[in-house]
Amino acid sequence: MSAKRGRIPKITIERLSVYLQVLEQIQREGVAVVSSGPLAEACRVNASQLRKDLTYFGEFGIRGVGYNVDELINAVSRSLGIDREWNCVLIGVGNLGKAIIGQREFVRRGFRIIGAFDCDPFKIGEAFAGLEVVCTRHLKDRIRDKNVRIGVITTPPEHAQRVADYLVGAGIKGILNYAPMRITVPPDVTVEYVDIFHHLYSLAYDLALRQD
Repeated sequence: MSAKRGRIPKITIERLSVYLQVLEQIQREGVAVVSSGPLAEACRVNASQLRKDLTYFGEFGIRGVGYNVDELINAVSRSLGIDREWNCVLIGVGNLGKAIIGQREFVRRGFRIIGAFDCDPFKIGEAFAGLEVVCTRHLKDRIRDKNVRIGVITTPPEHAQRVADYLVGAGIKGILNYAPMRITVPPDVTVEYVDIFHHLYSLAYDLALRQD
């Protein structure tokens, strides 16, 4: 049941995260087997789309019976690469950064923040959730030989590019950027953006349509 990751459309990867969230909820409810119809309805997709997405990773389910929930969770987790731990560092220990550092769900899902960095001298040396805040300039030396693969940017937008440069210089290949600023990185570095305004604009658009 190995996934051919290079051939999987990004939109399918996004839907897989929804499938996993719903499957985990079903698992917590004690359901052992689920058919494609109810699963697709809970995920807000049609059943044929769900079945098509899952074929990227192999043959799942038994016709007339459904999917084994535990097996499907394990398969989707392997496909998303979250069947292992990922070491991360966070840069920008403001209110958002502190909230993320203290969020246990990150650890539960395999994303372990092992370093916190900031350029504010009033924050350097403080500790949050067991992590001492270190000057960003020392990032490369502090994460050497610690197999850090992901950097999380939670700085103000005007600092995001400089932080991205520090992360790239330290060998980080994956960046999660919460700052509302597009950053420039080399082709071999992947950036994902968490943009709350994107979702707020979408909500505002839908609400405005209903009022017109």
